[in-house]
Amino acid sequence: MRRLAVLAAVPLLFAAACGSGGGTAAKPTTPVSGVKVAGDFGKKPQVTFPTGKPPVTSSSEAIKEGDGDQVKDGDLVITNLTAYNWDGKKNATSGSTYDDGAPQLIKVDQKLPSVIHKAFQDAKPGGRFLVVVAKDSLTPQQAQQAQSQGADTSAASVFVVDVMSVSTAKAAQGEAADPKVTGVKLENPGGDKAPTLTTKTSLPAPKDLINKTVIKGTGPVVKAGQTILVQYTGKIWGSDVQFDSSWERGEPVMFPIGTGKVIKGWDQTLVGAPVGSRILVTIPPALGYGKNGSGDKIKGTDTLVFVIDILGVY
Repeated sequence: MRRLAVLAAVPLLFAAACGSGGGTAAKPTTPVSGVKVAGDFGKKPQVTFPTGKPPVTSSSEAIKEGDGDQVKDGDLVITNLTAYNWDGKKNATSGSTYDDGAPQLIKVDQKLPSVIHKAFQDAKPGGRFLVVVAKDSLTPQQAQQAQSQGADTSAASVFVVDVMSVSTAKAAQGEAADPKVTGVKLENPGGDKAPTLTTKTSLPAPKDLINKTVIKGTGPVVKAGQTILVQYTGKIWGSDVQFDSSWERGEPVMFPIGTGKVIKGWDQTLVGAPVGSRILVTIPPALGYGKNGSGDKIKGTDTLVFVIDILGVY
């Protein structure tokens, strides 16, 4: 996962992880900042900056109105966004989900800079807005940190954000089957609660990839090259050591599947599964992190066990 930053010191937006939007054209628009935005919703925008120095005051403006329910505080929003560093010179692009081919999940809360937080709350799915995050959005401590890192705090960060949809799924729903993997225990409490995975066993780990459907979803089948939205827990076979869990972080994650961006065991098991499924997977080292392992918890000989809920595909 990687993130862009708003003025270097304010972490924000971009976590790697393709949605489709309407083809409604957005007429060239000049917001109060003087930045001109053109192009269709659901496609990378064309942005033109005015001459002169960047502003010192943050601002936001709707470029295209959406429809449906307005975004609320706490919502998980599927977005496509393009970021720019407005320095009055090159005004270069910092990154774009359209270039990456994968949208980003944004949680709308007060961890976002206030100007972005409000812009999301004023938006609806299908809408596009522009945000200019200027020096006034930095606290004195953040400004000092940015300067110590060599960042130009006179520059502004500019985001053009397409609100693709709001994610409402919390967990896989439906009757759960016994995965029948000896040595692994899985409890399925139902509703929006997280499943409980236990991998404490003295049995040897399976040598092959095992993929068991616990709950079979009724949504579209995941295809290679798409971006999926998932909740998951990962543990190490035998020790019951948990090395990762989106449930414990409090929100799902998004990433491309079937393209080599994740471990092979995920690519090989999640492509072809329908949305709404809960999958139990045991992954041998060769299809996980290989002989070098990963971090402090995963050794090169560890077999990984995941329970994965597929909540959406884009």
